[in-house]
Amino acid sequence: MKGRIYCIGVGPGDAELMTLKAVRIIKECDVIAYPIKDEQADTSVAFNIARQAVPDIAAKDLLPIFSPMVRDRKTIQETHERAAKQISSLLAEGLKVAYLTLGDPMIYCTYTSLAKLLSENGYETEYVSGVTSFCAAAARLGTPIADRDETLTILPGVYDISALKHPGRHVIMKSAGKMHQVKDELRALGKDAMAVENCGMQDEKIYRSISEIPDDAGYFTVILPSGK
Repeated sequence: MKGRIYCIGVGPGDAELMTLKAVRIIKECDVIAYPIKDEQADTSVAFNIARQAVPDIAAKDLLPIFSPMVRDRKTIQETHERAAKQISSLLAEGLKVAYLTLGDPMIYCTYTSLAKLLSENGYETEYVSGVTSFCAAAARLGTPIADRDETLTILPGVYDISALKHPGRHVIMKSAGKMHQVKDELRALGKDAMAVENCGMQDEKIYRSISEIPDDAGYFTVILPSGK
């Protein structure tokens, strides 16, 4: 009997934002997998969020998955192939595996590449939606992301934000390392912006204007530009 793999979005940081379905499936699964950036790490941000909602999670079989934050395609492919073999061996035993990811698994989630490899091995993933960081940040700031007939564009700041010139509302994610350039681009377009760093986490920080956003703001910083 084949096992089953679930990719579970645990939300942006506040464990109370985890869905009832996410909590239920985590409790039902035999193995909890989660990404780690450092091969020496034993937990991750996603795991620590889930542990607050499901304290018994630490008693389950745990599988840290090394997922380095690099752009080298060969390195990424090799780590995904290694992870796929680890997970496939568990699924072949008929086990249920939960893979934890921040936010929602359909927004900038590295697991989707891993899912393709698992699918080639005959294992289809069931996805469990989570609250996205930009929706949580907008709620924290008390400002709508989009209204009436406005369009919404989500931009990965570390790659390209040229679409800021397009009409509508925008959300900028993943700007760590290029925050200064992102801020300069916003100013050049005559836009101000608010932002939330580490939304829902203990070290959450709120910035009400571009001038407040530090150049070294962390990876989990969501920027909401003002204006259309």
